[in-house]
Amino acid sequence: MNIIIAGDGEVGFHLAKQLTELSFNITVVDPHSELLKKLESESDLLTIAGEATSPRILEEANVRECDLFLAVLHDESVNLMACCLARKLGAKKTVARVSNAELLGDRHRSMFRELGVDEMVCPERIAAKEITNLLNNNVATETFDFTGGLLTMYLLRLDRGSAVVGLSVKDLSQTYHSLRAHIVATVRNGETIIPHADFVFREGDLAYIISERQQLDEIKKVVGKETVKVKNAMIAGGGRIGRYAALTLKDRLSITLIEEDRRRCSELSEILGNTLIINGDATDIDLLKEEGLANQDAFIAVTNSSETNVLTCLHAKQLGVKKTIALVENTGFISLSQDIGIDTIINKKLITASYIARFIVTAEAVSSKWLSGTNAELIEFVVGKRSAATRKPIGELKVPHDATIGGIVRDDKVLLPSRDTQLAAGDRVVVFMLPKVMAQVARLFKGNDIPFFSHLDSDSL
Repeated sequence: MNIIIAGDGEVGFHLAKQLTELSFNITVVDPHSELLKKLESESDLLTIAGEATSPRILEEANVRECDLFLAVLHDESVNLMACCLARKLGAKKTVARVSNAELLGDRHRSMFRELGVDEMVCPERIAAKEITNLLNNNVATETFDFTGGLLTMYLLRLDRGSAVVGLSVKDLSQTYHSLRAHIVATVRNGETIIPHADFVFREGDLAYIISERQQLDEIKKVVGKETVKVKNAMIAGGGRIGRYAALTLKDRLSITLIEEDRRRCSELSEILGNTLIINGDATDIDLLKEEGLANQDAFIAVTNSSETNVLTCLHAKQLGVKKTIALVENTGFISLSQDIGIDTIINKKLITASYIARFIVTAEAVSSKWLSGTNAELIEFVVGKRSAATRKPIGELKVPHDATIGGIVRDDKVLLPSRDTQLAAGDRVVVFMLPKVMAQVARLFKGNDIPFFSHLDSDSL
């Protein structure tokens, strides 16, 4: 598969690095030659210095043979123009990063599709939606729905007192045999581990759990978590993410928003109605205290500074705030932030990569989720007709060591996988894996030849 990524910084480079592990042919087009030299030194990629809106540069990137063109520059007008040109020059599918949420409406989507822009993705809107989901399911650090919501992934920290701590995988299944949930992975000291029978869970482990939604109460009992009733929240940062989050939450929560830019505060006041807007510096802890931080159920830090977001969340935790969410743009901070006690980390690069990945994975894949704090991902596959996965029970399939099947849905019925489970054509299977084995896993579920993008549906954000 030939992919061209047009970018001007971290989002494009992050995508390129992630995708090199998936054995695709990646070409990066970027106007900054010095940054490209750095990227080339760190990965095996073809890079071209130049503007993505130049037909000559696109032809040099062999756009005629391009299966997927991704324009993820900071300027949405450049992204839209680049996608239109790429499509006219032969690219099979185009995806543009945009910042204006208005463009995501059905009318505008249809118009841009006619012009050659197949899909649009807004990282800030995705981040705000993720914040809303996390406050709705606030017992978890991270959540994601698969199979139309029949299966959900929860990321939970195993704290002191959790019944899981000290148990092996085998002991856990025997002690809680009625629990319909599967721990597909843990992160310990920054290392991603797929737990097998003798693996023993420890305090501080981050556990990725796949289950039916109705099992969440049982999971909470076993893991030792309590749902927080969120009635109010303070948001630090009135940029796009803060604005989208406040717009989504203001009708059901009492929201206080802190923003340093006075002009932006005026704009937010008009947009957000009765939301309390405070013109001030989010790093001023005395100000946050005066505005009632200690009385908030949730604190969401989404300023332009990762350091500010992390530090203010730590202060919020010290003051007794039950749920903290921090926007962390430096991926190197993610594991550290989780280790020091921040409940949830939001990273635009990762969530954008997860969304775009649905246009990249093979035809048998329906949805995917790149996970924060690890380079692993969860992918939902549809088992193809006459695929290798239908010929033997799961225990006899050649599932790579760096992958595990987390859950199965057959005719809207959830099945938990065991060694004796026999997969059937049409089953939806959620698999946790490291990127290096994705191609091998995809072949396992592949049936009749299906062209790329045949049934990848884009969710309207």
